[in-house]
Amino acid sequence: MKWLQRNGVAITLCTLLFVAWHANVQAQKTAGQTVYIPVYSHIYSGNKERPFNLAVTLSIRNTDPGGSLTLEMVDYYDSAGKLVRHYLEKAIVLEPLATTRYVVKESDTTGGSGANFLVRWKSSETINSPLIESIMIGTQSQQGISFTSRGQVLSE
Repeated sequence: MKWLQRNGVAITLCTLLFVAWHANVQAQKTAGQTVYIPVYSHIYSGNKERPFNLAVTLSIRNTDPGGSLTLEMVDYYDSAGKLVRHYLEKAIVLEPLATTRYVVKESDTTGGSGANFLVRWKSSETINSPLIESIMIGTQSQQGISFTSRGQVLSE
């Protein structure tokens, strides 16, 4: 806790610089991608590596103001790379600027500390790539942890 208090200003400054850098990056135009998104159903704390369970929200945001996209696959994998769950039974359309989300409950630790999602989407036209990120949050006693992770394109 003392470390966080001493370094909180530096962490905040780094976060603001990172956000500002991302804001200046031009949107990439494409007609489809497969995206890897790291998530954590738990992380470890303390010298004894106690698990700290986290709820995970996968957020998929269509950043294009004029074009829709179709989500073809949203799959959740564990730390060993084994499929845990398919989140889509059939493809869904995200209209311009629409968002959808998928949640892994805090009590669901099947993914482990190295879990991930694979998301595949396509569009009939070239559009802005969606913003795909994960948000992890958890609370225990009087401590709360939250952080985000962005997706990485594997293929177009």
